Amino acid sequence: MPKIEVNEELFFGLAGKTWSDKEEFEEDLTVAKAELDEWDTSLSADRERTIKIELNDTNRPDLWSTAGLARQLRMYRTRSIPSYPFFASRKKALKAPYRVVVEKSVKGVRPWLAGLVAKGKPISDALLRDMIQTQEKLAWNFGRKRKGVSIGIYRIALIEWPVHYRGVDPDKVSFVPLQETRTMTLNQILEQHPKGIEYASILKGRPVHPLLTDAKGRVLSYPPIINSADLGAVQVGDAEIFIEVTGSDYPSVALSSAIMACDLADMGFEIDNVQVDYEYDTPFGSSVVFPYYFQEEVSVPLDDANRLLGSSLEMADALEALTRMGLCAYSTDGAVIHVAPPEYRNDFLHPFDIVEDIMIGVGMEKFVPQRPTDFTIGRLTPIERFSRKAKSIMVGLGYQEMIYNYLGSGKDYAEKMQVSAEGLVKIANPMTENYEYVRNSPLPGLLQTESVSAKASYPHRTFEVGKVVLKAPEVNYGVVTRQYIGFLTSHAQADYNEIASHVAAFMYLLGKEYTVRESSDSRFVPGRQVDVLVDGARVGIFGELHPLVLEAFGVMMPCAAGELDLEMLLED
Repeated sequence: MPKIEVNEELFFGLAGKTWSDKEEFEEDLTVAKAELDEWDTSLSADRERTIKIELNDTNRPDLWSTAGLARQLRMYRTRSIPSYPFFASRKKALKAPYRVVVEKSVKGVRPWLAGLVAKGKPISDALLRDMIQTQEKLAWNFGRKRKGVSIGIYRIALIEWPVHYRGVDPDKVSFVPLQETRTMTLNQILEQHPKGIEYASILKGRPVHPLLTDAKGRVLSYPPIINSADLGAVQVGDAEIFIEVTGSDYPSVALSSAIMACDLADMGFEIDNVQVDYEYDTPFGSSVVFPYYFQEEVSVPLDDANRLLGSSLEMADALEALTRMGLCAYSTDGAVIHVAPPEYRNDFLHPFDIVEDIMIGVGMEKFVPQRPTDFTIGRLTPIERFSRKAKSIMVGLGYQEMIYNYLGSGKDYAEKMQVSAEGLVKIANPMTENYEYVRNSPLPGLLQTESVSAKASYPHRTFEVGKVVLKAPEVNYGVVTRQYIGFLTSHAQADYNEIASHVAAFMYLLGKEYTVRESSDSRFVPGRQVDVLVDGARVGIFGELHPLVLEAFGVMMPCAAGELDLEMLLED
């Protein structure tokens, strides 16, 4: 869980309250799902005090800063929601005094950039340390160790506009990075500079690397590795700064810049917009003014909220609770709550996320514990009993059971499997691209195991029984969850005939009659694959896996595999 250190004087000033009692402070922190980790109140008042706080909500990166956490506590106490008029949106066009050009050459390596300019009082040592902490927490935790998001801070006075973000040859461009006095090429930085060595895996081996330069061609930074030693060194006393966010995921980049903008605005800085002109299309057009408000409104019926909370809240009570959490909420019919997420939040994955904020806003102490009134006896569901029978059969056929995550990357679930990611269910705001999609097949997991099992004696036979999620536009929320069995055999003679005999034995022992028909699934070899039909309905597929699939996973041995929908077999 993220931990932050806040300057006591700065934090209390932003929160609008001074705490002296630890127990009271700890109780107030629960509003932000935070815990007091360390606070030495024995230090004299004239010495700088630091409070260490642990945040337990990984979906709220806006709380990982002094200003963000203070904002949440302040809103909960005062019911006053701050306004940030400097945000552009689809409905609100703004002119920007500053401009960044994102060139086509960077699209394939690190394509997204957002920026803002902050002007105000000279930056103090405590404030500079807090800005750097926020920058690092967002880049490390939310930005997946800078792979998804990295943030750079620069002095405005040294920059000639417009700024250019472009791709360059890492052996032909050089500059003096921070913590160095000599000029180094980009590849030399990756091999010799401490920061380059730490983050080299993000860019190493790529033919083109990203670079941020001003209008005179002077280097600001080498995202996401290191700033330059001249234009990229912010110091105590600077009053005007430029902040850029680059990354591989557009919503994460836009949200990170929004968090930085709101934090600095809360600290008294004036925020100026930056126009980012892309030489390629983005989800919001080729020219975007940042900070940019991209969140969509979310709604939930009050009856659903009360049902989940076991409460009988009136609409006014629910709206007040949401206001305490900093949400602009309203109802036009007295039955449905509509919420416009604040600029710095993008954690509303589902309407029920609103219910959680209602619960926190009302106060956990308001919900009286109740003992269960019904006595029930647990039992296995029919699909679980059927799945256990299927597992026993597979073990009897010589297969070893495996268990995998239900979330994974588009690379594993789509690219390596030679299928389109359009058929996958995507997480709206994933914390990492390694868990960006919900799987629609158990086969990628089996192939991942096979890719690291070359030293084990053959044959390899593995299977898994577990959930998959499929797109289904005709049902509520557009997806369905199904119980699948996937199985794979790998050895020098693995082929269609072998997997067909295993499917025949499996179906016989389940007491199911089936037929097959030729299939055309890109994951399997053409002419060596079939669909499995029960009473005319397709319940699965099996065959020889395509060489391109095996090559993508690094599997050197022939493989035959299949998958069946156990729920459809149970219904038969």
